[in-house]
Amino acid sequence: MKPQRRSLLKRLFASVAGITGLGVAASKAEASVAAPQKEVFNVVNEKDVPLFSGSTKLGNLVFVAGKGYHKEGDIKVHTDEVLKELEKELIKAGSSMEKVLKVNVYLHDLNDYKGMNEVYKGRFGSKPPVRTTVAVYGGVPGDSLVEMDCIAYI
Repeated sequence: MKPQRRSLLKRLFASVAGITGLGVAASKAEASVAAPQKEVFNVVNEKDVPLFSGSTKLGNLVFVAGKGYHKEGDIKVHTDEVLKELEKELIKAGSSMEKVLKVNVYLHDLNDYKGMNEVYKGRFGSKPPVRTTVAVYGGVPGDSLVEMDCIAYI
């Protein structure tokens, strides 16, 4: 092998080793930092292992479980009540509707899309979150016309 080529290869391997060494050091430093603890709110069943939580926090994120409305009313009434429940849960966790990043909307019937939007619009401030809306095959559990969950920051 020519000396010039060998020198080039040595420098290349040395630089790769240096980068790898830094990567290992960074990984060790990151590993020594404790992972954030999950905070759970509104446990649904305290007698046994809970089925799910109303919301959880991890770091500066809040994850709110699906909320539905299980009483009489049309899609507008159901949407309004569901949004009120989301807001209550967010406030308990130290967040707000304006800090919501993502919303999932589950409709019992896709024909309710327009009515749901009429009530939904503006509820998250002037910069609304991203959203996914689907009609659920078989309907939303508990006879609710709509269910929503969300992710927010604190």
